[in-house]
Amino acid sequence: MRVGVLTGGGDCPGLNAVIRAVVLKGVEVHGWEIFGFREGWRGPLTGKGDWLSRDDVEGIITRGGTILGSSRTNPYKEEGGAATIKRVLAEKGIDALVAIGGEDTLGVAARLNEEGVKVVGVPKTIDNDLGATDYTFGFDTAVHIATEAIDRLHTTAESHHRALVVEVMGRHAGWIALHSGLAGAASVILVPERPFSVDKVVEWVQRRFEREYAPIIVVAEGALPEGGAEVLQSGEKDAFGHVRLGGVGTWLADEIAARTGKESRAVVLGHTQRGGTPTAYDRVLATRFGLHAVDAVADGDFGVMVALRGTDIARVKLAEATAELKTVPPERYAEAEVFFG
Repeated sequence: MRVGVLTGGGDCPGLNAVIRAVVLKGVEVHGWEIFGFREGWRGPLTGKGDWLSRDDVEGIITRGGTILGSSRTNPYKEEGGAATIKRVLAEKGIDALVAIGGEDTLGVAARLNEEGVKVVGVPKTIDNDLGATDYTFGFDTAVHIATEAIDRLHTTAESHHRALVVEVMGRHAGWIALHSGLAGAASVILVPERPFSVDKVVEWVQRRFEREYAPIIVVAEGALPEGGAEVLQSGEKDAFGHVRLGGVGTWLADEIAARTGKESRAVVLGHTQRGGTPTAYDRVLATRFGLHAVDAVADGDFGVMVALRGTDIARVKLAEATAELKTVPPERYAEAEVFFG
């Protein structure tokens, strides 16, 4: 049997662990041939890639990013994209695909499966916003990186008696902001799920200064003020229709400075949250996802995504996994509000 594997969308710590597990179990246990498609869905569109062996994946579990490369290519934005993918797979004799990605990548996988392509999905996103799975790999690493940054920023903020606004990733879901903000003892946490009052944020900041502590405000890139709009880096959209967010941290820092008279600075963590060595938790979760994806292929169970349910790995329909985003519920945000100000 010949099986293709690809990584699509934004890079994420743990991707290489999935690839390693798919290759080692596929080759060593089942005797399959594994083809690694390059640059996400661009690979099956162009045929670009390589056959992978044990030697190709030795030692990659500790590496961030993906040895296969990635892109935000959408086959359904290309004329005859789905037909081209079917042709390329047939030419290479590939019987099934393992697609590793988030909402967009797995959305394409679900559509291709409906058109007869045998696909198994593996959930990947540092935002932890994919439905049908308790956690996605990459999230734990991103939270650790953000928390370490917040820990470091506390000392410099105290030294200069200034407010620091830390902008983290999170387009529509504030999981990274919530977890890193709680772990890092932030004075305020702002998430996309709850429009915020600038007046209230200023009140919390002033309360913190009155106690002679420097405030740290953690804000997700997709957070927005009441009655306001998202802050965009540009108006351009990617192949899946997403605009580039960013800048709410700088905007809020300026507002705080203007309203309090206190020095306020913004720190944008950006892509540092995606890079570097994955945590042990993410390596293990990603490895288990890869192993169970191979099991699904071996069982002929296609059109599914492997998912974490408690401590078990389950299979769910791709359509279910991409039906809606998993956002921060009000009760979880209420837990954090206890510590504001």
